This record gives sequence, structure tokens and C-alpha cells, in this order.
Amino acid sequence: MNTEKGLVYALLLLFLLQVSTCLDILDQNNTIKDGNLLLSSGKTFALGFFSSGNSSNRYVGIWFHQISELTVVWVANRERPIRGTSGALSIDSDGNLVLHETNGSFPVWSTNVSSALSNDSTTARLTDSGNLVLVQDFSQRLIWQSFDYPTDTMLPFMKLGLNRKTGLDRFLTSWKSLEDPTPGNCSYRMDPTGYPQLFLYKDGVPYWRAGSWIGDRWSGVPEMINPHIFNVSFVDDPDEVSIMYGAVNTSIITRMSINPSGSIQRSTWHDQDQRWIEYWYAPKDQCDYYGNCGPNSNCNPYIAGQFECTCPPGFEPKSPGDWYLRDGSAGCVRRGGVSVCRSGEGFVKVALVKVPDTSKARANMSLSLKECEKECLGDCSCTAYASANEGLGGLGCLTWHGDLVDTRTFADIGQDLYVRVDAVELARYRKTSSLSRKATVAIVLVSVVTALLLAGSFSYRFMIKKRKDRRSHNPLMSDIMNPTHLDGSRSVKDRDDGPRGNRDVPLFDLSTLASATNNFSILSKLGQGGFGSVYKGIMGNGTEIAVKRLSKHSGQGVQEFKNEVRLIAKLQHRNLVRLLGCCVEEDEKMLIYEYLPNKSLDAFLFDTTQRSMLDWRKRFDIASGVARGLLYLHQDSRLRIIHRDLKASNVLLDDAMNPKISDFGMARICGADQIQGNTNRVVGTYGYMSPEYAMGGIFSIKSDVYSFGVLLLEIISGKRNTACHPENPSYNLVGHVWELWNEGNCEDVIDESMGDSCAKEEALRCIQIGLLCVQELAEDRPNMSAVVFMLANKDVVLASPKRPAYVVKSRYHGGNPSARDGTASANDVTISMVEGR
Repeated sequence: MNTEKGLVYALLLLFLLQVSTCLDILDQNNTIKDGNLLLSSGKTFALGFFSSGNSSNRYVGIWFHQISELTVVWVANRERPIRGTSGALSIDSDGNLVLHETNGSFPVWSTNVSSALSNDSTTARLTDSGNLVLVQDFSQRLIWQSFDYPTDTMLPFMKLGLNRKTGLDRFLTSWKSLEDPTPGNCSYRMDPTGYPQLFLYKDGVPYWRAGSWIGDRWSGVPEMINPHIFNVSFVDDPDEVSIMYGAVNTSIITRMSINPSGSIQRSTWHDQDQRWIEYWYAPKDQCDYYGNCGPNSNCNPYIAGQFECTCPPGFEPKSPGDWYLRDGSAGCVRRGGVSVCRSGEGFVKVALVKVPDTSKARANMSLSLKECEKECLGDCSCTAYASANEGLGGLGCLTWHGDLVDTRTFADIGQDLYVRVDAVELARYRKTSSLSRKATVAIVLVSVVTALLLAGSFSYRFMIKKRKDRRSHNPLMSDIMNPTHLDGSRSVKDRDDGPRGNRDVPLFDLSTLASATNNFSILSKLGQGGFGSVYKGIMGNGTEIAVKRLSKHSGQGVQEFKNEVRLIAKLQHRNLVRLLGCCVEEDEKMLIYEYLPNKSLDAFLFDTTQRSMLDWRKRFDIASGVARGLLYLHQDSRLRIIHRDLKASNVLLDDAMNPKISDFGMARICGADQIQGNTNRVVGTYGYMSPEYAMGGIFSIKSDVYSFGVLLLEIISGKRNTACHPENPSYNLVGHVWELWNEGNCEDVIDESMGDSCAKEEALRCIQIGLLCVQELAEDRPNMSAVVFMLANKDVVLASPKRPAYVVKSRYHGGNPSARDGTASANDVTISMVEGR
């Protein structure tokens, strides 16, 4: 849908929300009429009536509620549309969902469940996963769900596949056209025969084959080797054979759909561009089409300039004339005059393939690959074998006993297929393999010696010179070597920590980072901020990295980029994120960090499901680690650093949940004896900024202490400083805690999700430390050495905190945070907030 249509839909949706009735549950006392909506609890999905294209036909469907483009994921009456707006969806006396064109008329659509409800009534509701469920009120037993009857879209936590006991078959069917939801001629479903596999059908015949499940992916979808968006659950037992995708990051809106032209695709919603972005689809190339090269052949699209169809070892084209004319539909046949039955035959490996169609293959999951070879060799009808489950270390045996259909080669990731050949062919391959190994060794030895003697030194020096030239002629790198502060002032140069040290920052090549991140694929994307995107990368030696890529269209970030390269390269502490290098090449600017698998603290702290993973000991250790990291910045590093943007999203967690302070784009250097500075450009995040900084541009080590105090209170409470508090709606978290402190009820601050793990006396002591850190006057706040000491020593008597800053919430987000207690600041400083970076 184009931008204009998206805007029209957004305005129409806004209008409908204002004039229509929105329900959260449907029972026998209400009805959804045309214009009404049934919303999920989180308002993620909506159910209602819609029309597609210019048609006046009306359908009941489910769509994403909070995106600008109407994206329907399920349709009830796709075969029987309603003319006009007289439709009504209700629950009838039998407890079924029923759609009528006019009240009392013959149903257009019904759930038609024989549920033996007795006297128990039913209700329908829409879940935040997009599933319409019909349940019994008293027992809450699930009677019917839309996930069991998908249309053209598969959502996270929806199953595709067959229930072997009930016969329920869940599969996708395309729309007839982009504007007609009537069932089309394409479907995506599980084939349970032989060894189960997924097929895309067009006009009832196989069109593309995802292949069989091999432990961590479908054999025909090598892209699944990087599961950054989905967790996959495959079940194959006597009860069912099914697949389900669970979302790794529930904040990402994603779907899989089948379109009328015969393509299956995965896409995610991109808020910034307000559109769906496709990141995977099939079929992609000519070798993806089912049986493209006929039986007993292999399709290889990577043979430059040659016919993609090839015959496996021991086979030849069935129709050489057609083969010469690049028509491989007849396939291949075994060479005549040979015997492959107890005549010294064996197997030749064909590597990196999607193994043949398994609908007629035999599976034995108890055999190893070596046992599988023996099993196949002992059966003269066995033409090939392969591992059934690579995820189990090769355990499981697949054998084929007829034609090998729909085999293809992949570039990097695939299975090994072992094809049965006669004794002569086997000897030829063994000889070729042996000669090839010897020739390879000789060529490598000669090449290496020659290269080392004649070209090695020259090439090395040339590359070093070229890299130096590229760096020296890059204005941004020159600026990094001779840096300026964010407000335009020059760096401190009266010490040995000046520009000379910056030359030690390793430079990464753009091509290396592109390869490590799969060309910056959305599958490798970890997050998004105002500066651009962060990607996970895997280097050639297996090292995992995080690549922070500055957006070319970002209005911020270049100065922050220079500042971060300049500062963090000089810092070494276990509680600071480690910068591995940077890339400044062409129009790209990137920072490369160590990869931390648990991402940021806010992803745990403010998530209702993840929060319970942080018991009191983990929270205390995280707070203590952050305090030690700040102390290093303020006192123990070669430079005195003021971070200026400490917050939960800038505290990263490693695999052991150890905290590491990140994002030094806003940080400032002070002299060894300097503890504060002044700037005309105030940067930071609302809720964490100290009053003297927000109002007067005065930053100091006490500004970071204030931010730490806010963070400490958030860690204890599990709530954001800017969150609403029902008990004191006019207060932010700091004000709420201050009020409870004065009342002597600080136990109410402690996050209940910690349960019995919380040491309340220690938590109350930390609340008091937090309040000491957020006192209004900077001189009243302790420095970080005192904070670290107070956290580590329970016997130290703590002072009574004075009134904090910002106890009353600002009237509007991003407004002057100094306006509190009914007074406004007389200071006319412009505050430039940078949030959610």
C-alpha cells in the first residue's frame, strides 16, 4: 500500500476509534456490528468489519491495530462476503460465534462447535498474539480458536501442521488477489507422508519445498541458521506434526504470509519508514522451483555461465539433446551397463545440498550416520542416504529407494547427500580425490613459498600505506585525531592522553563488518536508536561483536561518534563496555564493541516477564558494578570523565549479568583537578538529568551521581522514574520515594517480583543511598567513592537525605524539568534532550 493510502487508512482508523464502540470481550449480551471493534487487551490487534480495495463487500477480520497500514491477518467469511454494512457478529444460544448479514437471518459464517456446553455460557476475546478465542465462562476451557483456522498469515506462536488424532490440519491459503480475500490457488502446508516436510503448493502441485526439519532449521532454508527474530519449535510425535515460531523480541511486529502470486515471505514492520520490510522470501532463484531439473538431478545456480542442472555421480542426462538446449525437465538416469548391487559399489558425497524430497524416504532416528551407510549399502534398492537431524550431531538416518527429486546446491550451508555409485565410479572418485589432495598440497606449498618470497612484503607494505592514506585523507578521522568537544571547544592537550593515543584505535574494514553482519541483515539487528542501528556480527575467527552503525540520515551522532572513539578507547575497566575499534570508510561510520548477549538493563528491569529474573542479589551486584564503573571514570582513569547520560538502557549486561556502562557519546573530559564544567548545549535524557545541569548547563561528577541515584531507585523498584504512580499520580519515582520516606513506608517501594530473595534491610539502606544521590543541591550529594563505600559497608551510618530535585512530575514530556512546585526557572537555557538513543 502506498503512502497516501496508508495516511487515509490512519485517518479513517482514528475516526472509527472516536465514533465506534470498542469492546474487549464478546458475550451473549453484546454484538459487534459494522463499525464496532473488538480489541486485544494491549490494543495490539483489532477485530471488526473491513472492505478490501474498491469493493463494497464486507468481511470480518483481524488486523494489526497500532500500525498505519491496514494489514489483515485473518478473515472469517472469506468465501461469503456481506453486501453492505448490515453484518453483525454475536454468540448464539448454542455458544457459537455466528455472523449474520441481518439479525436473525441464516448465518453467513459460524464456529459450528458441538461443545456440549450444558449450562455454561461462552465468551470470545482477542489475545495480544492475534488469536480470537472462544472459551467457556465457568471452566475457561478453550472451545475454538482462530489460530486453528489460519488464512494467509502466520503469526508468532501460531502452529502450522497436522493433529494426527483429531485430523485438524492448519495451513495457509493465499488470497485470490491482493484485494480479494477469497481463497486463492496457493497454499503452504505440512506434508506428513514419509519424513514430514513443508511445501508451498500452487494449483495443487508442489511449487517450492522448505524441506524436512534437520534439528535447527528446514533443510531448504539455510537462512534459519541465524535465529535472531524467531525461536522455532518443531514437534513430530504420534499426536501431531507441527511447527511454531516464537518471537525472540516481542516488541518487533512480524509476520509470515503467502501472496497470490505464489511466494512465501517474512516481513517486519518498520516504524520509522511506516512500511513492511521483507527480509526473507521463497522461492528466490530457478533452483528453488520444485523439480526444476527433473528426477535424479542436482540444481546448482552458482555455476557461472553454465546450465544450472547437473547429474550426480554415476548418472547422466536422460535426454542429452534437451539437456544441450538447457531443458533439464527429463532429469538424469543411472549410466547403463553398471551394477550397484553387491558388486563393490559404494557412496560418493554431494556436499551443501537440500536433500531430495523426503515424502517417500524412510527414516530411522536411532541410527548414526555410519550405521545409516551400512543400512543403505545392504539394501540394493537404496539409492542415497543422509543424516536426518544435524542438530543431534548427525543422529538419524534418511534413505531413498527410488528417484531423487528436487535436490539443489547451496552456497555456504547445506547437508551432505551420499549417492550410491558402482565400483568403477567409486574408484574414479577416490582416485580423483587422492590426486586432488596431492596436487592441492603441492600447489599450496609452491604458492606459499613464492608468495612469501616475491610478493608478501610488498603486499603488506602496500596495504599498510593504503590504509594509512585512507585514514589520513578522511576528514572525520583527522578530526578524531585532533578532536573537539561537543560544544566546539578543543580537547585537553596538556597531557599525554591527547591525539597521539587515538592512533591506537583499531580500524576495521567495511567489507569485514559487512561479512560479519550478513551485509547488515535485519536478522542480525539488535536494536535501533537515534544514532542508527546496532547489529550482531561474527568475525571469521568466531568472535562475536556488536556493530553500532551511524545512520546516514541521522540528525545527531557525528559529534557523539568522534567523542566516543576518543574517550572509550582510553578506558579499561570490567564495568565499562570495551571498544574493539571503529570503521570510517566511504559514507559509513561505525563503532565495534564486545558483544554482550543480555543486552541492556532496561530490557529486564521494566519488562513484566523478564523482571523476575533479577533477584535482589543480582540487582545489588548490578548497582554496585555501575557505581564502581562511575568511580573509575571520575577518579581512577587516566582522564576524569563525566558520562552525562547514565540510564538503564546504557547499562549493558554480559552473559553472567555483570553490568557494563556504555554509550560515551555525551561524555566530557575534565582536567585532573577539575570536577565540573559548563556548556550551552544540554544533552541527556529526561528523568536522569540533575537540576543544575538541566537549568544552568553546569555539569560535574555530581551530575553523574544524581543519575546514579535515579538508576538505583529504578533498580530497587522495577519502575521508571517517569512512570505514573497511582498512589501519588503527581509525583515521579523520585518524588514518590521521597513521600514514602517521610511517611516511613519505604518498603512499598521494593519490587514485589523479587519475592523472598529481597534482603529488606539492605534494600531500605540502598533506597536511602539513592535519596542521598538525588538531593537537589550538588554539594549535598556524596561523590562516587563515598557511594561505593556505603554500598560495600553495611555498618556505616548514613546521613538523612534532604529534599530531592524534581519531586513533582513535569506537565509535559520533554518540557522544562525545572518547573516544579508551581514555580518555573528564571534561567532561559535551551534544553536539547536526546532520548531513547
